[in-house]
Amino acid sequence: MIIEPPPTIIKESRDYFGNPTTYLTIEEPHRELSIIARCTVEVESQPDPAPASTPAWESIAAMLKSSTERELLDVYQFAFDSPFTQSGNDAAVYAESSFPRGRPVLEGAIDLMNRIYTEFEYEGGVTDVYTPVDTVIAERHGVCQDFAHLQIAGLRSLGIPSRYVSGYLQTIPPAGQERLVGADASHAWLSLWVPETGWVDLDPTNNLLPGAQHITLAWGRDYGDVSPINGLVVGGGDQAMQVAVDVAPVTE
Repeated sequence: MIIEPPPTIIKESRDYFGNPTTYLTIEEPHRELSIIARCTVEVESQPDPAPASTPAWESIAAMLKSSTERELLDVYQFAFDSPFTQSGNDAAVYAESSFPRGRPVLEGAIDLMNRIYTEFEYEGGVTDVYTPVDTVIAERHGVCQDFAHLQIAGLRSLGIPSRYVSGYLQTIPPAGQERLVGADASHAWLSLWVPETGWVDLDPTNNLLPGAQHITLAWGRDYGDVSPINGLVVGGGDQAMQVAVDVAPVTE
């Protein structure tokens, strides 16, 4: 990692959810902060159970409520509202039609993902991180973090654990064209917990189960737990931030 100006203090650790974090302080006056991070990652295949063979969705909430196992308690914390996934009753009403009684949980989650993809318009600049889920439902547009928050809110309203995933998405250029360096952007999707399988990712923005093009950066309850950079700046004046991300296979 290259940081300019150099930090006075820098510490590596892990947050509550197990995500790697870097804490730093810069104590000298400066007009610009530059952070360049490079890393090589290995992408593993995620679990791929047959949706129809997964347990009925209502059995999951019942199992978690009665369990005292540490592993299941860790899962259960993702079944409750968090600051950016709170909804009145709108998310529950929207999700219910995908989950008739007895439906396999992954089958219902994929149906809900498909409905979000087809019934909502991807449109940048009309929402921000603080836009409530109910507003997204009412106005039927937003970006990836809105759609992830919406599906998470719907699943949690039914007692189904789900967590927010932040990461990067490798863009594939059209045939005959070069891949644009810096064209890749931060992305958001979610993970659904399935008994006997584990966490299964879903991407409602693209209506698919993520594969090798999805690079996980961190996970948590919602965006507030996993924003790539946050902190405190002391001083006056206007501020502007620029971000560029490039994802490429190591063979390039």
